[in-house]
Amino acid sequence: MARQRLVVVGGNAAGMSAASQVRRLRKDMDIVVFERGPHTSYAACGIPSYIGGLVADDRRLIARSPREFQEEHDIDARVLTEVEALDLDRRTVRFRSVPTGEPGELAFDALLLATGTEPILPDVPGKENRGIFIVNTLENALRLKRFLEETRPRRAVVVGSGYIGLEMAEALRCHLGMEVTVVERAPQVMKTLDPDMADSVAKALGKTGIRLFLGESLTGFESEGTRVGAVVTDRRLLQTDLVILALGVRPNSKLAAEAGIPLGVRNAIRADERMRTLLPGVWAAGDCAEVRHLVSGRPTHIALGTIANKTGRVAGISIAGGDATFPGTVGTAVCRICSCEIGRTGLSEEEATSLKLPVATATISAETKASYYPDAEPVTVKLLAEKGTGKLLGGQITGGAGAAKRIDVVATALSAGLTVQAMVDLDLAYSPPFSPVWDPVQVAARQLEKLV
Repeated sequence: MARQRLVVVGGNAAGMSAASQVRRLRKDMDIVVFERGPHTSYAACGIPSYIGGLVADDRRLIARSPREFQEEHDIDARVLTEVEALDLDRRTVRFRSVPTGEPGELAFDALLLATGTEPILPDVPGKENRGIFIVNTLENALRLKRFLEETRPRRAVVVGSGYIGLEMAEALRCHLGMEVTVVERAPQVMKTLDPDMADSVAKALGKTGIRLFLGESLTGFESEGTRVGAVVTDRRLLQTDLVILALGVRPNSKLAAEAGIPLGVRNAIRADERMRTLLPGVWAAGDCAEVRHLVSGRPTHIALGTIANKTGRVAGISIAGGDATFPGTVGTAVCRICSCEIGRTGLSEEEATSLKLPVATATISAETKASYYPDAEPVTVKLLAEKGTGKLLGGQITGGAGAAKRIDVVATALSAGLTVQAMVDLDLAYSPPFSPVWDPVQVAARQLEKLV
């Protein structure tokens, strides 16, 4: 009897997590992974640290190479191979070699789409100039690293102020000592934060010497020979030697759409709690798939490595015939911009208002440790709850060392459906080197308790 074959399209977090789970549960199944880049299973979130020199060797970012997957797990990871089309009637994928263009076709019994996201790129004059980079893959990060070593640029402009944009700004300014300017079309940085919390991030950027221009749109680039020489916005001309484009991402769902696989929010692939699409024998996981938001109860698309790994694991167990579900996400994320730590989870105030929820908010300022400790750092906590019920809706934290990971307490409370009153009663650990006797998240909860 012929062995069944799983084909996975996409060889990073979700795809390789799924393939590994299938191999663990099914020794009798052929597994073929197609990846258009040269690397598998790498830590994309570590790219800014690699660019800044905190991670000296790019190989440290790679969890397993294609050879390791083949030799240790019997998974055929075909890198530099791009899938161009899916034929769901014939149950085949059509692919081509990226270096040679040689075509091929392979049949499958089960198919997992883990195609991730694609960067949003501007359609403006001068975008073909040398010195303009996106850092969405390790391959692109290696190109940027070579450019930095070969040309030693002094000035950089980062277009976009989401997580990657600001982390790249930090790497270039705080670790490489470059003159850095951030340009953002929106009136605030980090649109996943509420404006009042984003203000503290903007102030932290200013303290590092990073220039920030908000409410400005990119209109083009000027060149010096074949290299970029300036960034043009609708308000000014910014001389530069290097540009990082960080305008955000969208689900890479073109293959699915062309094959007739139903899409959902933001054109992410629709999938259930077992990561099954609406078509039999086809799964989707990671940044290309929609998931359920645990607070709103609605489908959402959030591109985070945590979600990619978890949904990949669930998809793999499901494909292998096991029983696993992904209940949903609260969108928890943290980052550090120089000395400023940032955490967020659940709904923002804008999101809660758009859902027509009656919202109460409380924002407090405290310290990360007992106030008499010499290295206590400031921390600001904002919590949101539903008026009337007291149900916790979201939280945001900014501050010094030790601030951001406190967001995990809020995320746990959200996942458990706790009220603000229940948060006040949580038995959180206390010792002066780690926290005041009332942890800042509970101080915020006590303030919010009075308003709901």
